[in-house]
Parts: sequence; C-alpha cells; structure tokens
Amino acid sequence: MTIKPLIILPDPLLREVSTPIERVDSDLERLIDDMLETMYDAPGIGLAAVQVGVTRRLLVIDVSKEDDGKQPLVFINPEIIASSEDRSVYEEGCLSIPDYYAEVERPASVTVKSLDRHGKEQVTEANGLLATCLQHEIDHLDGKLFIDYISRLKREMVIRKFTKAAKSKAAL
Repeated sequence: MTIKPLIILPDPLLREVSTPIERVDSDLERLIDDMLETMYDAPGIGLAAVQVGVTRRLLVIDVSKEDDGKQPLVFINPEIIASSEDRSVYEEGCLSIPDYYAEVERPASVTVKSLDRHGKEQVTEANGLLATCLQHEIDHLDGKLFIDYISRLKREMVIRKFTKAAKSKAAL
C-alpha cells in the first residue's frame, strides 16, 4: 500500500466532476487500499479519489471510534437516493483544506446506493456523522467543497489564503 499525496485547495482538480467507475478490478482494489492507507495516515475519516488526483467516483470512510478498531467503508459510484427533511449541523474539516473548519448544515440522514469493494450493490442508511461524511465526500465527486456552504465572504477569504500559500510554496 502507498500513501498518496493529497490534492490541496486551490488545485482546480478539486472542482472537477468525477467519472463513474466501469469495472472493479485489481487496479481499483489497489487504489482503494492506497486511499485507506492515505486517509488513516492523514488522519481523516473520509477521502474521495479526487483528493489523491484520481477523478473517479470512489470514496472511503471510517467513522469508527478508536476503541472499536478500524471499520473501513468503501463506496464505488455512490449516489444519494433519499435524504431527510431534518437537518443537522456539524463542524466539518477537509484533508484538502487543512486546518480550516466550519459549521455546515446538511440533511440529518441519507440513503446511499453504491457498489462495495467487490462490485456488489449496497444500500447504506446513514445518520449522524456517517451521513455528514457521506454527503461531504459525495460532494467532492461532484466538484463541490464544504466551503461552498459557508458565506461568500468567508469562502473567498479561505480561497485567498490557500492560493497565497500555494504561490509561496511554488516560489521555493
């Protein structure tokens, strides 16, 4: 397994819509394992393929508590097929926007249809942190970021900060 470098804002790749996965094969299995390794190393609770530079509809999540051991979840071609009217607010962060957090309001529960790592169809009913994480990661596959849910002023400040950091890093 390989820890992959993370794509960081303002990289335009983060705004691209990811393409569906046609087949589950050994290359995809390897990517899934690399993404899990990268997510755990970061450390994070979710990672979309685009965040490691692969614009495919794939994400991995693990919202388990430390005491419970790792419980990785894999979602290939995930699609939200239902969401609740009830809303919840979580303070979200993102591995592609390091050290920035903001409260985001989303549906409190969702139902997601996808394929598991073996290509078998699965339907996941999620609420709480898992529902928020699924929505956050599926947004990545659609070229959306959690900062799109905050005020324009705050969003522009965050983008400016990361653009400036990227330019000074590139100048080195």
